[in-house]
Amino acid sequence: MNMLHLAENGTVATRRRAMVDYVMNRGNVEIDELVTRFETSRMTIHRDLQALSAQGLLRRVHGGVTTLPNGIVESSMLYRRRRAMREKKAIAALAAGMVVPGDVIALDDSTTVCCMVDHLAAMGALTVVTNSLGVAATVGAMPSISLIALGGRYHPTFDAFFGLMCEQAIGALRVGTLFMSVSAIHGVNAYHQEQDIVKAKHALMHSADRRVLMVDSTKFGSNALNRLADLSEFDVVITDDGLDPAVADRLRDHGVTLRMAQLQLSASDEVKPE
Repeated sequence: MNMLHLAENGTVATRRRAMVDYVMNRGNVEIDELVTRFETSRMTIHRDLQALSAQGLLRRVHGGVTTLPNGIVESSMLYRRRRAMREKKAIAALAAGMVVPGDVIALDDSTTVCCMVDHLAAMGALTVVTNSLGVAATVGAMPSISLIALGGRYHPTFDAFFGLMCEQAIGALRVGTLFMSVSAIHGVNAYHQEQDIVKAKHALMHSADRRVLMVDSTKFGSNALNRLADLSEFDVVITDDGLDPAVADRLRDHGVTLRMAQLQLSASDEVKPE
């Protein structure tokens, strides 16, 4: 594959990510609007929509396209990157403080964990194990980090690798600390909607000496299909200070070690004197 072909593939992927983001912001969009917005032909737009529809990210309707808040869309990397980013960044900063030079850490495919990556470059020598293609691409460019990328079957919705090959690769390794997230917290249990992803996360948990769960407060009280683990199976659960204090107390009574990331007020949030 030559460099021109790689560049073209990158342009297509970038346009399709932007297209999903555009439709998600508006709910319903006509084909002609997409042609104008992305300055390309109707044929190209139809090809893009066919690919995105096959991934379950967009739904084609007569004369246009829409997106619905179903489980597939909510699982997509594009959707998750936009959700609760202020909370995720605060949680990631707190989690990054648990990493020291020389550590061997595992990072899962979650967008919360992805927010940690920017903190790693300045930490000196680290070994990072991950099944996330996005994380691997970013840390692979950091000269101080030794990257171990887990193979397997690539899942474009999650931009990560899963399946038997991935689980076997994880089973051959031992890491110091695992940083991971989940889709939902219901009661004292963590859940995820995708069975294959639960299997990969289980394998990562079994490979780690220390397990850190990073989950923003908006996920508490929600649910997903597959149970992953009891929260007490994690050495630390990091969330943000938006968590209901009563929920936090119940978790501590259950033996869960909680750490709270403090959310910084943005300029628009600050109370201005009258």
